Amino acid sequence: MKNAAPLLLLCAALGCASPQQPTSSSTPVTTTPSAPATAATPAPINSQLEFDRANLDTSVNACTDFYQYANGTWLAKNPIPPQFTSWGMSSGLSESNRNALHEVLEAAAAKPAASRTANEQKIGDFWTSCMNEPAIEQAGITPLQPELDRINQIASLTDLQAEIARLHAMNVDNVFDFHSIQDAKNSTEVIGEISQSGLGLPDRDYYFKPDRQAIREEYVKHVAAMLRLAGDDEATAAKGAETVMRIETALANASMTRVEQRDPNALYNRMPVTQLAGITPAINWPLYFRQMGVASLPSINVAQPKFFAEVNRQLTSTSLDDWKTYLRWHLLTAEASTLSSPFVNENFRFRSTVLTGQKEQQPRWKRCVARADQLLGEALGQAYVDKKFPPAAKRRATELVDNLIAALRSDLGTLDWMSPATRQAAVAKLEAMTRKIGYPDQWRDYSQLRIADGPFVTNVLAGGAFGVRRDLDKIGRPLDRSEWGMTPPTINAYNDGALNEIVFPAGILQWPFFDANMDDAFNYGSIGSIIGHEITHGFDDEGSQYDARGNLRNWWTDQDKKKFEERAECIVRQFDGYYVEPGLHHNGKLVAGESIADLGGLVIAYAAWQRSLEGKPRPQSVDGFTPEQRFFLGFARSRASNTTPEALRVRINTDPHPASKYRVNGPLSNMPQFATAFACKSNDAMVRAERCNIW
Repeated sequence: MKNAAPLLLLCAALGCASPQQPTSSSTPVTTTPSAPATAATPAPINSQLEFDRANLDTSVNACTDFYQYANGTWLAKNPIPPQFTSWGMSSGLSESNRNALHEVLEAAAAKPAASRTANEQKIGDFWTSCMNEPAIEQAGITPLQPELDRINQIASLTDLQAEIARLHAMNVDNVFDFHSIQDAKNSTEVIGEISQSGLGLPDRDYYFKPDRQAIREEYVKHVAAMLRLAGDDEATAAKGAETVMRIETALANASMTRVEQRDPNALYNRMPVTQLAGITPAINWPLYFRQMGVASLPSINVAQPKFFAEVNRQLTSTSLDDWKTYLRWHLLTAEASTLSSPFVNENFRFRSTVLTGQKEQQPRWKRCVARADQLLGEALGQAYVDKKFPPAAKRRATELVDNLIAALRSDLGTLDWMSPATRQAAVAKLEAMTRKIGYPDQWRDYSQLRIADGPFVTNVLAGGAFGVRRDLDKIGRPLDRSEWGMTPPTINAYNDGALNEIVFPAGILQWPFFDANMDDAFNYGSIGSIIGHEITHGFDDEGSQYDARGNLRNWWTDQDKKKFEERAECIVRQFDGYYVEPGLHHNGKLVAGESIADLGGLVIAYAAWQRSLEGKPRPQSVDGFTPEQRFFLGFARSRASNTTPEALRVRINTDPHPASKYRVNGPLSNMPQFATAFACKSNDAMVRAERCNIW
């Protein structure tokens, strides 16, 4: 079971498909312990070399392929280190942030116990247990054996339900997911929701697409290998792997696609628990909720009713022995990264090498930092903010956000396709939008979390259980609008439509996205376009379905909605035509929301920058580029990234964000301001004949 993400979590800078993002997986690839890698990681980017003309590829015309023009030489000189699946301009910032967190953890672990704060004790002991490799190796699978024994003792459907709940309570994904959620149509109320889950491959389509056949075969081998490590003989393990694949394929077949899940109305099916019992008579839901620590739950949102009908069918038609195998597997794969090296190495082989093309594991300390940030992010984040995000940075970032809000407010008044009634509602939503910058005003309370200096798997399970308990305790209580969905060091940002808020962690408010020493043109092109991206998410094909208070409600006139959808369809057609390799192109409907926000964010950022120049002398050219050219170079430069072919294929199949090249060239080819800045002609590749125009 994973902790629930905000209802509409739309990430901007790096995308949400990264394995270390807790919004996409409960088993982060990057936190898998193993022996240290042999290749060194490139040093963090020197902030004094923020813009280097040598990074340009001047053999390519800016009007033919601007992404290659702006970044080509840098990309050629910065291949992906073997410990990573991608390496980009922002990777130096990621390394710098990781180093800062490393220092915080080391200091907490070294501090005398009597003088440590409660949070220092937790992060220090967590760090010590994660870094104690000899103890982990000696323990092997022993720390998980009591849980494996409980699974083996299942003797009835009631026992099976109890074990599903027990694993859910420890944040171990299986069968389905149960979490709290803000009611989509009554935004002040927090309710329970059950949703599809329980798969071991990255997406439901991996179980069916012909081009994923090799991955399916490798997955079956991987499951069998892990079951052998857990004590099964070869024949039993092979049979168990086939069992897991059969159950997961049935669940996948009943799961909604990612495109289908982009319709929030399709996911809103609130009903009395008595009605849910009619869909799933094999499950005693009142008992399950009590087992999860939720005393009374008269109604619940069922995100995918069809999926739960299949869950019921599987519970009544699949043998208990097969369910035991399935649950053993999901416990093993969830906690493989906390066990001894045979489990770690096999987990890495499939999850990282086969799926994403990562050649070597990262050093243990890096994986321990990532896991600490995942489970104790705000305890760790307080010290990080003190190191990396001074008050002046927060003030400057707040100023930029305010300027972008003002630019969109002005833009809304000029849209010829938006009627006065819709415009008034849009402005009201924009004015009500909450802005969170850097870090929370109130830090998370970890007093109920018990962390000791070992064994490591016990701490990870305790951290997972703490997160689940904290999430479920929200049900029936007043909505907390102050909560953050990302930790302060995260190099990303998001818009939560249900809360009508935009959030920018301290991690992203640094070079190469933002630097107070750079000219405004460059900053507005980089961080400004990201801020604009998140703001306009409130008005994209998903965000536009939520009103100023975050309720799922249509506030558009029918005619305006039709005009908006016609413009959005232009984006769908554009990205359907972008191929990352022969036979593999973007799914325009999957990436529509992020691509609309990319274009809208860029347009609004350009307008905000232009507004900031009013009454001032025209800025001088820098590095031989006009201010307008600097704006677009800032936009393209921060998005430079190399990605392994394997990771790119996963991204195209699962991620609502386009590949980096098309996140740059796609929106720019729709902007006449770009064509003017670089003197592009109407027949150039970077000037679309069918220009998509929304904002």
